[in-house]
Amino acid sequence: QVQLVESGGGLVQPGGSLRLSCAASGSIFSIEVMGWYRQAPGSQRELVATVTSGNTNYADSVKGRFTISRDNAKNAVYLQMNSLKPEDTAVYYCNADVRHREYGPVFRYWGQGTQVTVSS
Repeated sequence: QVQLVESGGGLVQPGGSLRLSCAASGSIFSIEVMGWYRQAPGSQRELVATVTSGNTNYADSVKGRFTISRDNAKNAVYLQMNSLKPEDTAVYYCNADVRHREYGPVFRYWGQGTQVTVSS
């Protein structure tokens, strides 16, 4: 019922920057939380950052380097990644906690993932 489409991944040198984008579409009344997670080979998926209407939250490993933002009119979330390190290499997934109707339950949806590789 809801599709999340990510873009902006790629290959970048250490110290470089990338901006990820994610747009949600479908049966959406409201989006409570949007976020970014990542999964490196052989590792579990981990939180990178989340954003609500008024608050942001970051993993300690990305604080001061990454910035999450959202555009409610577009049902979109962005992740500006600066000072990238090789250990940031992973598949990045966006998610959204969505209500399909007023006062309805919240459902979590995930994007398909976008690869970020930091290497010289």
